[in-house]
Amino acid sequence: MPTSKAARRYATALLELAEERNEVEQILEDVQFVHNTIEGSRDLVLFLKSPIVNFDDKIEALKKLFFDDLNEATKLFVKLLAKKDRINLLYQVTEAFVEKYKEFAGIITVDVFVARELSNEQQEELHDELEEKTQKTVEMNVTVDEDLKGGMAIRIDDTVIDGTVKHKLEKLKEELFSATVK
Repeated sequence: MPTSKAARRYATALLELAEERNEVEQILEDVQFVHNTIEGSRDLVLFLKSPIVNFDDKIEALKKLFFDDLNEATKLFVKLLAKKDRINLLYQVTEAFVEKYKEFAGIITVDVFVARELSNEQQEELHDELEEKTQKTVEMNVTVDEDLKGGMAIRIDDTVIDGTVKHKLEKLKEELFSATVK
């Protein structure tokens, strides 16, 4: 689900608060815990989104679920969302917060698509090369797709570097067709 502008604004505010309080890592842990709790329960998502359930009931339910485990700043933030009738954005805010945190910490997610499984050594070598090229900390997700025939494709944000055999064959096919049409 796309993250709303409001959720991104709340996430930015929470990150700024975390920085001010020098509690970024602790609040990140809280946010991930809340995110995983919500993600694991469709009923909780529906409950939080329900316009029928009032503010106090939502806060009471959240207190019972996870408030004992949260930092004081995180508790206040969740209460603020509920008070502003934005608790339905809690899941989106947690997603946006993790994205903002990664920007703050210089972490990027790189998706690598390969035709065959990479050895641990190959993965480490690729990981190190990506960190060197991007000058950021890389979280690498490797997906095996046998349809690629060979080579690899790398996606960083909206940029795709496609060095797969499948892609090269498609380009060759396009060139051959365009040459015969002329």
